Amino acid sequence: MAPHLLGRLTTALIAPALALGATVGLASAPAQAAVWNSCDQWGNTTLNGYTLYNNIWGSGTGSQCIWANSGTNWGVRADHPDTGGIKSYPNAKKVINKSITSLSSLTSKYNVTVPSRGAYNTSYDIWDTGYRYEVMLWVNKTGAVGPLGTAQGSVTLGGSSWNVYKGNNGSNDVFSFIRSANSSSGSVDVLPILKWIKDTKGWFGNVTIGDVQFGYEITSSSGGLDFTTDSLTVSSS
Repeated sequence: MAPHLLGRLTTALIAPALALGATVGLASAPAQAAVWNSCDQWGNTTLNGYTLYNNIWGSGTGSQCIWANSGTNWGVRADHPDTGGIKSYPNAKKVINKSITSLSSLTSKYNVTVPSRGAYNTSYDIWDTGYRYEVMLWVNKTGAVGPLGTAQGSVTLGGSSWNVYKGNNGSNDVFSFIRSANSSSGSVDVLPILKWIKDTKGWFGNVTIGDVQFGYEITSSSGGLDFTTDSLTVSSS
């Protein structure tokens, strides 16, 4: 699973010129009149404080187009073959740039419409500013997908119960929290999760949280599937 982490570093514009050879075809945008859409491999824009990325980075990809009515109402239509390996991570990013101890709150609400087939997860991807640590929060998953690393038990934090995994992709540590039951809408109190990693487990120190991304890590979506973020908010203070 390590290569997909490099792909999300590209999402964060660490290496926007990285050529991963994806072949991007045309896919249809939604019926509603979106204010922005793109079928470009690295298509991106910023809307009301959120940066949107199409982010097709894997090998053996099909077509994928992203559309947005706003930074918090957007989606993709993806037609990736039923083969192994993550093909893309279309997402919306909110920049935080605050250390854990300087945060008094970090919360998010989500409402998504996702397909019942294919292979993917709906996830938050949270990075420190140095891109040494990555925290993933999977709120739902379908098909043959799984987290990097080894199981660390389960914990109830931030309003949900999670199965926790810890690993390293050769570039950074990865802490994955897989929600024990799939959810298409809800809220996550992110700060207690970060404090649990820092204070209870000691897996990192008082790091500065840079990006909070939310999107769809797609492995396969043969025939064309729609992934819609009906609403999203990421708030910090």
